Amino acid sequence: MSADEDAWPDLSGRIVEDEGGRRHVLPVRVYFEDTDFSGLVYHASYLRWCERGRSDFLRLAGNDHRALIAGSDNREPAAFVVRRMRLEYLKPARIDEILEVSTRVREVGAASLVLVQTITRGGTELFEAEVMVVLVSVSGKPLRISQAVRAAFGAGSVKS
Repeated sequence: MSADEDAWPDLSGRIVEDEGGRRHVLPVRVYFEDTDFSGLVYHASYLRWCERGRSDFLRLAGNDHRALIAGSDNREPAAFVVRRMRLEYLKPARIDEILEVSTRVREVGAASLVLVQTITRGGTELFEAEVMVVLVSVSGKPLRISQAVRAAFGAGSVKS
């Protein structure tokens, strides 16, 4: 990589490998619109940043939302939808801070992914989410996650 490619911020973040495997890291800055009347980050802002992290992870892994919705390889159009979220608000963030949204695949099911997302500031964890997303067709039925998507997330076999 060149020096330019190593520099933050990358618009879509980047996928990194560490001792825990593959994860996506997205830098975000806290703007006034992200805060509430007290000057702290509004709770829904964390959810928005996590959605961006999930979307950019999918995009950088070569399986963006637009391609899924368009359908391909004899597959009907589909999208990942959130089925369940568990949220932990640990410490507050404030305006102008630079945060990192980290997204890691914990488990791959036949039609679902369980992701762990953390938001940190300078290595201090502020927020954690466990998110289950399901791949569904536009008609609403669950679809099996392809081997290409599994490989993109560094996942192998299906967990039942």
